[in-house]
Amino acid sequence: MVTINKYSNVPLYCQLKNLIIEKIENGEFESDTRIPSEQDFCEQYNISRPTVRQAINELTASGKLYRLKGKGTFVSSQKVYISVKDYTGFTDSILDSNKPGEKNILSMDIASGQEYAKIAEIFCLKPEAKIEFAVITYTNILSNDIVSLNVSYIPLTLFPEICDDIQENKDILRGKYPLIPNHAKSVLEVISTDQKDAIHLKLQPGQPLIRINNILYSKSGQPVEYIITKYRADKTRLQFENYK
Repeated sequence: MVTINKYSNVPLYCQLKNLIIEKIENGEFESDTRIPSEQDFCEQYNISRPTVRQAINELTASGKLYRLKGKGTFVSSQKVYISVKDYTGFTDSILDSNKPGEKNILSMDIASGQEYAKIAEIFCLKPEAKIEFAVITYTNILSNDIVSLNVSYIPLTLFPEICDDIQENKDILRGKYPLIPNHAKSVLEVISTDQKDAIHLKLQPGQPLIRINNILYSKSGQPVEYIITKYRADKTRLQFENYK
């Protein structure tokens, strides 16, 4: 049992941090429940408000806690590990999924127009031509939590019946399309949640997200799918394994 020892060489705020972490790990402070207020901690352990505030600020910064304006400070849910073994960039791919129709699809649209010129360039297609894309938006749910929001762009010139195949929950590639994903190029960055993403990911705007932009290529080098995946930073840890 961790307690506050005012005669210890360990700073008081560190002791309080460890105490809160222990209560989270033993289930006394459950996920998504509010912890005591700063004043409650001050009175319970006879410590100053700046000490309590520093401990809570550091736990919030590390993702152990989160704040809701006007409501208090809450325990973050335990992060889900997404292991990307020998990383290929195929995580959350539509084309590489055996059962794409079983994904939690939010929308599936056919898009074209000049606003998709940059997407056309990714697929080495001339933007002035009439290029249409299947734009599939879906979420990933693990342990009953939404952990990522994904948007997949697939050119209909290469996969003309992709939308019908998804609706029929077919294995898209098997025996039908020759352009099987073989390798990928990926870019990872940390961004902030905007208003639109906040709705889908059930987050407050401004919370950090891990965004991975993937371009999947066939064996011949033809780009076949472009995926933008936004992971909740408070819910996920990406674990990479690479082998020579």
